[in-house]
Amino acid sequence: MEAYFNWQNALLTENKNKFSQFSGIKWVNYNEADDYQNKRGRLLDQLKHQPLFKASKPFLNHISKGCEICGSGKWSCLFITNKCNANCFYCPAPQTKDELPSTQDLDFDHPDDYADYINYFQFEGVSFSGGEPLLYFDRTLEFLRTLRKKCEPSLYIWMYTNGILADPSKLQALAAENLNEIRFDIGASRFSLEHVKLAKGIIPTITIEIPSIPEEKRLIIAMIPQMIEAGVTNLNLHHLRLTQHNAGKLTKRGYHILSAERPLVLESELAALEIINEAQKAGLGIGINYCSFHFKNRFQKSGYRKMLAKRLLPGALITENGYIREYDKNSICYKTIKLYNKAPASTDETTIEIEGKQYSYKILKRFYENNLSVEYQKMIDELLENEPESPPEDQLLFDIWQYEYIERGLRDL
Repeated sequence: MEAYFNWQNALLTENKNKFSQFSGIKWVNYNEADDYQNKRGRLLDQLKHQPLFKASKPFLNHISKGCEICGSGKWSCLFITNKCNANCFYCPAPQTKDELPSTQDLDFDHPDDYADYINYFQFEGVSFSGGEPLLYFDRTLEFLRTLRKKCEPSLYIWMYTNGILADPSKLQALAAENLNEIRFDIGASRFSLEHVKLAKGIIPTITIEIPSIPEEKRLIIAMIPQMIEAGVTNLNLHHLRLTQHNAGKLTKRGYHILSAERPLVLESELAALEIINEAQKAGLGIGINYCSFHFKNRFQKSGYRKMLAKRLLPGALITENGYIREYDKNSICYKTIKLYNKAPASTDETTIEIEGKQYSYKILKRFYENNLSVEYQKMIDELLENEPESPPEDQLLFDIWQYEYIERGLRDL
């Protein structure tokens, strides 16, 4: 596992450098890591369901259709605005400015263009996020109405909201345009269910989606029966993540920080697993899932890469992790596609047109190795044919493994 550990150490060094101005960060040490992994292992062993998506999403009872589509990668999240009317300590971004609706660095000022984009790439699910979509309700409703008019009736659509501006008239208007699911972050309203209750009997699926806040673990467990009574069928718990925006607030709470592709709060993961276990012991019928950072970072990104590659490069060999592989024994190369909603800026970009709107894309080389020896060719062939149970020791094979496969499980340290 030497190559794997070297990679993890490089991530830790990178994270510490990025957050060096925050002197109060408690980076997890080796003894703390062992204790954490032992506790996490016991909690996972107690769950009656095997975690979904290569063991990166522990759950109880069921997950919503929106979560299923998200995990399949056939989902587009449209940020209706970057402005929010709440001030949650855990928010990863400032969210103080209204901007054009966007997804994956693509701006959509017209709902018709977004609907055409959804149709062209054959997404099966769409979510409206922010910021706060209800701050710009007419805009949100217009995008929803257009999607329902131009896209397949089976398109599954949900909306994230803090619920502060929710009222019966807005909810009924959303329901009239067949919003399938609404997800409330009650952490923004001091864990009040007042606005959640308004959606009961109006929106088909009601979900509470909140960060797993360690200090609120007991409160969340105690509230689950009330959630069920309010019509909530799903509780999604996110992994708290350290960012440049929230680092000052999170460090004041004394959290221990894990290093991954992004810094994560150790106690947040343990709290999520404890909540699921307590609900399981109580025999509660609600669906609860821990939406780990590892699940989101792996499956959402790989899914989007696959959607682009399948549509723009039909016939290309696409790996499980969503990269385009080119292998001729002597050399191996992995590529991705970057899509832009503008005319090409250089000759290495290709123009496409979706219902009159011009886009361009560029094929980016992510990895290349040539002059492969016969010995390496045999090892690479074996690696491509059979996914190994653990990451390869050899650095070149480890690099290839990362582009080929989605890593399994909640990562050990």
